[in-house]
Amino acid sequence: MDELARRQLASIAEVITVTGACGIPVWLRGGWAMDFQLGTVTRPHVDVDWYCWRDDADRLADLLLARGWLPDPRMPARLQLDLFAADVEVSFAYLGRDAAGRPTVGAGSWAGTPLPAGMLAAPPGRIGPLTVPTISVAAQIEFKQMYPVWMPERQRRPKDADDLARLRDLAPAPRRAP
Repeated sequence: MDELARRQLASIAEVITVTGACGIPVWLRGGWAMDFQLGTVTRPHVDVDWYCWRDDADRLADLLLARGWLPDPRMPARLQLDLFAADVEVSFAYLGRDAAGRPTVGAGSWAGTPLPAGMLAAPPGRIGPLTVPTISVAAQIEFKQMYPVWMPERQRRPKDADDLARLRDLAPAPRRAP
């Protein structure tokens, strides 16, 4: 594991400490979510991606900024919360809720769009002694498959194909009819 990965893991631990102390739920998403479900670091990561409820974002930002984190001016905070912890990039995509309380996309042009059922009900992932809430493996697979459809300018990269193969190995086998 390289030094950037160690600093990213330290930022994950710090987020979990801060949010746990304040009762702010967060979930890892993206490559780190996959790694925590696998129990090991599989590849280098550019950043650390999270979900948080939109209603918690301002309080979360205040808590992390008070600890020395810095805002990333490249992304408007109305779309998602992007921060730096030293050289570690961290983003919190916002979650909203529909009338029944189910999670939806919380901001941007897709705001209000339902997210996969059960996405936030996954067992936590673990790397070493660190246990972290993650989005479900099924949601991770759906997102990896759909990104090129939802965002045609973002073509599937070789790492995405590798991630999909790893995630599919984790996914429970579909039930067969009797």
